[in-house]
Amino acid sequence: MNSLWYLENNVSPDDCIGIDEVGRGPLAGPVVTAAVWVSAEGIALIEKDEIVVRDSKKLSHRQRKKVLDWIAKQPEKILKYSIGTASVEEIDSLNILQATFLAMQRAYSSLNLTKPLTLVDGNKAPILENTQVRTIVKGDDTVMSIALASIIAKEHRDNIMKELDKKYPQYGWDTNVGYGSKRHIYAIIQYGATPHHRKTFAPVKDLDAANQEMSKLISAVAR
Repeated sequence: MNSLWYLENNVSPDDCIGIDEVGRGPLAGPVVTAAVWVSAEGIALIEKDEIVVRDSKKLSHRQRKKVLDWIAKQPEKILKYSIGTASVEEIDSLNILQATFLAMQRAYSSLNLTKPLTLVDGNKAPILENTQVRTIVKGDDTVMSIALASIIAKEHRDNIMKELDKKYPQYGWDTNVGYGSKRHIYAIIQYGATPHHRKTFAPVKDLDAANQEMSKLISAVAR
């Protein structure tokens, strides 16, 4: 990945923070975001070391792990990152977009680094303090800091879901990481929802509504 956005816009990565999210679509689990600052020297090292960095969905787990291993060796003068999450309860009470913004604000705040420009993947962004915010559609394919944020957030969230799978193995979260696979949906129908399911997402909310109606019916008959 060469950093096309930086080149085309004549902006130094030293002056930018990149933010991306993972987990807006799943039926279960939190939404996770990462905020990343990577220096121009860091980008040069990534390219020199032939580290493959792009949208996390286009990389295998092994490729993402290689990126994380590289990141772990870098001092903060080269690269710095932080992670922010929003819980299932926050997703259900706020809606997924606002919960994502909250997670982004948490990641940005935890980074404890102020730069003139913050680049957010997509076409919508939260309000962030002491920085100009700019959205970049498909930024995880063109902006190094956003692509790194995508990888960090993806691996962090996947690990959360794999840990939860140990307690709830019937839903297949070790492989579907909370997304609506056939196995996952069948398990919801068979076993019901867990505390980690998003109650405002179909089919979880539909099943919940059906169960409530059934309870009312049973109560009425019992009288």
